[in-house]
Amino acid sequence: MKKFLVSVALLVAVSSLVQADQSKKLFDTHIHYSHDAWDMLPPKEAVKVLQKAGLTHAFVSSSSDEGTQLLYKEDPNLIIPVLRPYRRRGETNSWYRDESVIGLLEERLAKYKYAGIGEFHIFGNDTDLPVMRRVVELGKEYGIFLHAHADAEAVENIFKQDPQAKVLWAHSGFEGPGKIGEMLAKHPTLTADLAFRNEHANTGTVEKDWRKLFMNYPDRIMIGTDTYTPERWYYVVDHADWTRGWLEDLPADIAEKIAYKNARKLADWALKK
Repeated sequence: MKKFLVSVALLVAVSSLVQADQSKKLFDTHIHYSHDAWDMLPPKEAVKVLQKAGLTHAFVSSSSDEGTQLLYKEDPNLIIPVLRPYRRRGETNSWYRDESVIGLLEERLAKYKYAGIGEFHIFGNDTDLPVMRRVVELGKEYGIFLHAHADAEAVENIFKQDPQAKVLWAHSGFEGPGKIGEMLAKHPTLTADLAFRNEHANTGTVEKDWRKLFMNYPDRIMIGTDTYTPERWYYVVDHADWTRGWLEDLPADIAEKIAYKNARKLADWALKK
């Protein structure tokens, strides 16, 4: 634990070694600060990592929500809270069958301000269970987005429940650009993040099928890191630098939308700015 903390502190402190180009804005839509991360990386140090990466903002959700609130308290200008329906790591395959989650979400939404609910894991017809149905209802009631780690079938089922839902498709469903484009064409309020994806760019060059997707849907794609384990916090700065590299291979206006403008628009909608 001490070794991890010291390593991250050095990453932040030695700015002469790795200097992010902060003139190239990035809004990271997929950051987690869960209980095992804050045990090893205090909020002040975690915020320094995000600042070192040159992020303008970050959607942050955590298991439990305490982590998100700790980061938000540390830097409310950088952190935009998103409410995850998990109390601890390891609930990804059980939360939607635990009806006590409904009370948890309702209590937190009444107490704090959030831009969305998620990231949650849901697949296939599990969207029809009472907990997930209530999640869709809460998204509509509060006018916030749903950050869904889901297969295409689950995304379709969410839109059957609420055709106007705002859904941020985590990892773009780990689908290829063709399927992502098909889903974006079908659902105008669906957006997609690229968290934990790297096949769209190689040595700073955007792959041709992904370029086509980005050009066809420049307003619907966002970037993200996904710090789903504490160790992933090591990668935040490197990922930001890598992202800036491949974005340079796109037209400047499209690159800016994917880098931060699309996420900023979604945040403003959810926060009613």
